[in-house]
Amino acid sequence: MATVELRFSASPEHVRTARLVAAAVARRAGVDESALDELRLAVGEACSRAVGLHAIHGLTSPVRVVLTEGEKSFSIEVGDDAPSTVPAPRESSASEAAEDTDELGLAVISGLVDDVEVLSAANGGLIRMSWPTATPTFP
Repeated sequence: MATVELRFSASPEHVRTARLVAAAVARRAGVDESALDELRLAVGEACSRAVGLHAIHGLTSPVRVVLTEGEKSFSIEVGDDAPSTVPAPRESSASEAAEDTDELGLAVISGLVDDVEVLSAANGGLIRMSWPTATPTFP
């Protein structure tokens, strides 16, 4: 089982890099070409969500992306260090906007990925996504 780990500063400009790395590793792992666009979009949404949560909570720790090639599947985990509770807002509209953005991002990911799991705890959250890989055929 091959694993690639990526950590990046919680900054929007690094999300594109995470998407490109994820697509390249997925292609090599045997994810069907037709699924790569959806994979890129899902990883972009998950990473953007993590970056946003880090910004809301004022965190400086990196966003974590783990890409794992299994025997019959390829999985991606995007982790953040944001607590599962929204901090006390300065204005209610800012809190509501952050919550709406979070829900929209999760809805987009759920629409793009058949096998997705969202976990959250007091010390951070994790989005785990997986796709089937092609079984190699030997002549």
